[in-house]
Amino acid sequence: MAAENEKKSSSAVSDMGAWAMNVISSVGIIMANKQLMSSSGFAFSFATTLTGFHFALTALVGMVSNATGLSASKHVPMWELIWFSIVANVSIAAMNFSLMLNSVGFYQISKLSMIPVVCVMEWILHSKRYSREVKIAVVVVVVGVGICTVTDVKVNAKGFICACVAIFSSSLQQILIGSLQKKYSIGSFELLSKTAPIQALSLLVVGPLVDYLLSGKFIMKYNMSSGCFLFILLSCALAVFCNISQYLCIGRFSAVSFQVIGHMKTVCILTLGWVLFDSAMTFKNVAGMIVAIVGMVIYSWAMELEKQSNIAAKALNSVKHSLTEEEFGLLKEGVETTQSRDVELGYTKG
Repeated sequence: MAAENEKKSSSAVSDMGAWAMNVISSVGIIMANKQLMSSSGFAFSFATTLTGFHFALTALVGMVSNATGLSASKHVPMWELIWFSIVANVSIAAMNFSLMLNSVGFYQISKLSMIPVVCVMEWILHSKRYSREVKIAVVVVVVGVGICTVTDVKVNAKGFICACVAIFSSSLQQILIGSLQKKYSIGSFELLSKTAPIQALSLLVVGPLVDYLLSGKFIMKYNMSSGCFLFILLSCALAVFCNISQYLCIGRFSAVSFQVIGHMKTVCILTLGWVLFDSAMTFKNVAGMIVAIVGMVIYSWAMELEKQSNIAAKALNSVKHSLTEEEFGLLKEGVETTQSRDVELGYTKG
């Protein structure tokens, strides 16, 4: 029992570590990119190519890890890796185009809609069902984040199509991360080290063209400074931790959990923007944050409730399979008889 409790405690600490790494690295990379890409910073407006740099460093870290024996390389069919990389790259490009063509308000709504889309896709692809408590928590989180982030909502036909493609491809990518890890019994970092080189190569080839369509500027004509180069390195280093922690979180939990609890990053970003960059913080922002945090607490409670229910169901099935049908029938009959006698006497046993 002590060993089992120690194992559970260690697993909980490991889970918290994965979430903490994802939140800290995600918030850090957004702050670094804000300085890198803003007109008041280095005006490096080549987001897709920068993402290619991110995956290039991630691929290099994976190769070094495999070469030194820190991680093992397991077989995953190349067609599956290429398919995943296509979905992931389409997600990145579509998100960038969606942000360019739509208002910030509609962009935020499209990101929020990923939660119900992931739920529906997991139900279709994996026949996964969610409890009423989980559904309520998801609605509360979506409403809370929507209140504190959505402002002006303007949309056009091209922007709407890009947003739909971004939502679908991003949701599918996150589901694929979990399913590939389970299908091939491969660790999160091992899977990332296999997909990162393909994504890096394709993004570095296609990225400059996509960035030209987005900004009207070629990266080759950008005047690189030492400060900009250092921030690119910082962004890439943070991206390695962000990518690893994303695969860890989805592998340990689910795409839905990653989306829901991941919105804690939105709250952190708004708070840090207020503290570090003097961004406006209104009553609407604060109220939305509180609602979102309440939703995340409800979601955590609902998932724990679901987890305990699944454990109880597995234990009952284990007892049922360890007994013969006749023994299980006698046991069930005995329990029902005992309960009926207790009711006749005017009390029930807990």
